[in-house]
Amino acid sequence: MLITFNPLYLFPAPQADIVDDLSLYFKAGDSKNIAKNFASTIELIIGDEEDVYSKVQAEQIIRDFFIKHPPVKTTISHKINTNPNYRFGVITLSTSLKENFRISVTMKKNNNSFFIITELRIEQVKE
Repeated sequence: MLITFNPLYLFPAPQADIVDDLSLYFKAGDSKNIAKNFASTIELIIGDEEDVYSKVQAEQIIRDFFIKHPPVKTTISHKINTNPNYRFGVITLSTSLKENFRISVTMKKNNNSFFIITELRIEQVKE
């Protein structure tokens, strides 16, 4: 009987980076999947409006944002993923109205070892 060794079984497949996933969700205008990553309360800053919202409220605000600014493209400008308890990403969002927005996402690890979004900032980029 021949026993073969497969080194791929030694290490789990690397988990996709949450910033990469969020970039895809923003491009698709998918507020539901974005909100799945929200903490129970989240600091949400859109332009000059800043407040702390529940997960449900924040999802509705993001949904309304996508209605007013239909997304067409995203680019990841920056990400910090070297700290095991913290993630940060900057995504540039282009809209069908020829607007560009800078999206900053701050995430912390929760008790279940998943990263949750604690702060989301959306600022229009002035050309």
